[in-house]
Amino acid sequence: MMNYQTFPPHPDLAALVKCYWILEVSAEMSAGRQRIIPDGCLEMCFILGDDIRRYTSENDFILQPRAMVLGQTTDPFYIEPTGYVNTFAIRFYPYGFANFVTIPIKFLANKETPLHSLFGDETAAELEQKIVLATGTEQRIEIIESFLLKRLNSQVTIDQIVKTTVEALILSSGNSTIQGILNNDPSKRRQLERKFVRHVGISPKQLGKIIRLQTALKMLLNESSESLTHIAYESQYYDQAHFIRDFKEFTGTTPQEYLGNENMILSSLFYKKN
Repeated sequence: MMNYQTFPPHPDLAALVKCYWILEVSAEMSAGRQRIIPDGCLEMCFILGDDIRRYTSENDFILQPRAMVLGQTTDPFYIEPTGYVNTFAIRFYPYGFANFVTIPIKFLANKETPLHSLFGDETAAELEQKIVLATGTEQRIEIIESFLLKRLNSQVTIDQIVKTTVEALILSSGNSTIQGILNNDPSKRRQLERKFVRHVGISPKQLGKIIRLQTALKMLLNESSESLTHIAYESQYYDQAHFIRDFKEFTGTTPQEYLGNENMILSSLFYKKN
């Protein structure tokens, strides 16, 4: 049994939260180690099933915190469920999570951060207990939305230059140039770079590359009969070699090896329905 579903956020959170999602995988269906690849979003996750390992090397691993935030990732990483998977998570837009915390998002990159490190022991413990004891997904969404709306009221609003840039990158599938977004105003470039690191956790250029790869990945997964040259052209890579190079940078494998790879089942599931 493998069940992955997404749910829309409350209208008051829709500018910041992309969706809520659940993933259930029975212990018998576990496909071993899974390679997770960057998607440009931050996620708050609650592990409700058995522990999940995240490998730090070929043989070494840590157990992921059972209530955590996964920051921006710039490299693929491996996880491995130890049994039954049952996860409830909130997927934030690239600039979304910065509106709920006071620390720069760059400090969350490429790692798991326990909720208590971000919100304090008492607040995090109370939230985690409510999520664990909830009767189902609908109630969990109500709990997390109440928490986020309360936090939002005490935080600063979205930085407009960051929001405009992210939206332009998403609308153009990662192909807008930063110069074009800034109307060729070089004085804004340094300001944008600085704010991006604080609010998004990676540079505008890195985010653009990840979003463009997402576009190509969806085409690869949903139109696997298309040639790599066609996918590269549609995703506005210079050529097939450029596409394969970027693909390998963010996934650790080639497009041909990605399809049908048992280590990519979860990534394929997320990307098809993302």
